[in-house]
Amino acid sequence: MDRAPDKLTRSRDALEARIVQAAVEVFAEAGYAGSSLASIAERAGLSKQNLLYYFSTKQILYEKVLDQVLDQWLERMNILADPDQDPAQLLRNYIAAKLRFSREQPQASRVYAMEVISGAPVYAETMRNKILPLLQKDIAVFEAWIAAGKIAAVNTTHLLFAIWAMTQSYADFSAQMSLVLGHSPLNEHDFQEAEKMIVEMVLNHVC
Repeated sequence: MDRAPDKLTRSRDALEARIVQAAVEVFAEAGYAGSSLASIAERAGLSKQNLLYYFSTKQILYEKVLDQVLDQWLERMNILADPDQDPAQLLRNYIAAKLRFSREQPQASRVYAMEVISGAPVYAETMRNKILPLLQKDIAVFEAWIAAGKIAAVNTTHLLFAIWAMTQSYADFSAQMSLVLGHSPLNEHDFQEAEKMIVEMVLNHVC
């Protein structure tokens, strides 16, 4: 008797995940304004009516996509919030995790980037509420490292801004990089070289 609801829940979750993935692809290609629930439903292989059963408006689906992207991004930020670990290794791990996200989920990263570039008209309050507490926690860890002489005195906020920009550009501006490098998409070697260079730049500055 208990197995049927579990199977139904798994089926519902799988279909919702399929809708969200289709939305990521469509939003990344056309932006929020240029997308429609009909185009997302078509990409997901569903009727629009079926999609509306799960997401009643485009904005609700858009926010679901952004929630998913931001939660995964914050999960990587949480790597830094450990004052007992070696700063250099934590920074290596953080940079590697951010680049891995750019490589594995470039479309999701672009959806988030387009929202931010447009001034975050839909998602600003959620970003503020989710990012600031963890950012403040990370900054406190860096300040403790600085006070203990484990790293050089740096502006932690702007250091993190720089790491975000360097790592996320490999998703958000991959088309430009591919044009310069002469191949598309960016490959494993490109990301390995990026990681090596970014890690060296950051560690040479702070450690």
